[in-house]
Amino acid sequence: MRISVAVITYNWPDALELVLTALAAQSELPHEVIVTDDGSQPATRELLERLARDYPVRLIHLWQPDDGARMSRARNRAIAAAQGDYIILLDGDMVAERHFIADHRTFARRGCFVQGSRVLTDAELTRRMLEQHMTMPGFFSRGVDRRRHTLHLPVLARCYARPSTKRRGIKSCNMGFWRDDLVRVNGFNEAMTGWGREDTELAVRAFHAGLLRRDVRFSALATHLYHRTRKHIVDNPNDRVVLDTIVRRLTRCELGLDQHFAEFSTAPSDLRLVPGSRD
Repeated sequence: MRISVAVITYNWPDALELVLTALAAQSELPHEVIVTDDGSQPATRELLERLARDYPVRLIHLWQPDDGARMSRARNRAIAAAQGDYIILLDGDMVAERHFIADHRTFARRGCFVQGSRVLTDAELTRRMLEQHMTMPGFFSRGVDRRRHTLHLPVLARCYARPSTKRRGIKSCNMGFWRDDLVRVNGFNEAMTGWGREDTELAVRAFHAGLLRRDVRFSALATHLYHRTRKHIVDNPNDRVVLDTIVRRLTRCELGLDQHFAEFSTAPSDLRLVPGSRD
């Protein structure tokens, strides 16, 4: 089973550097890391070219023009480009604990997708993590919320992994899917732009298609770097898309993954092999 990690980013190269450094230090490396970029300025590309000089796995950069928040499109492009059988979706502000990839492999099951959790940090802890290149706070660290998610307890994790179809707590910042399941439901719905709900809508279609959800607690740990959020948007138009998907029991979206297959019929270049990245 080859694992691709799809990291979505937008104009926060300092956070992205910590995320990619943590993925390069995993106890089990993925097959590739795909950075899918929703329109960042050149500093992100410069960072990736620097890291590529000694990065241990395939490192891909997919960039699309900045035309508002188009997370669904960015993630779909990464899925279309991925060479892996299994795809871990990770946000560019989520710093993985060193067993993150190995844990996702352990909990991957056919007929299911995996929903991971996250440690939340405050602004001060995030500053320290970025300055000190810290990849995982401890249980007693100051500035931690959801402290239990700092604990790596694989035996206990199995107790939480019973398959279900619950929608609460769906978040694409830490999820794992078999690639062919994402193809079957046509990936993320690109009719949804702006903040939020695209992950819930994807999960609803996955449930309609017969997939189940496995929660991972005390494994596949990752730390979310603090930033301001737009979570509490009033009358989010994406909520209406989710409701329509539920009412019509849709399994596929019309504007989705399949429109990107032609672009990536040839695999994108590994940055490690791009002239200049190893100067």
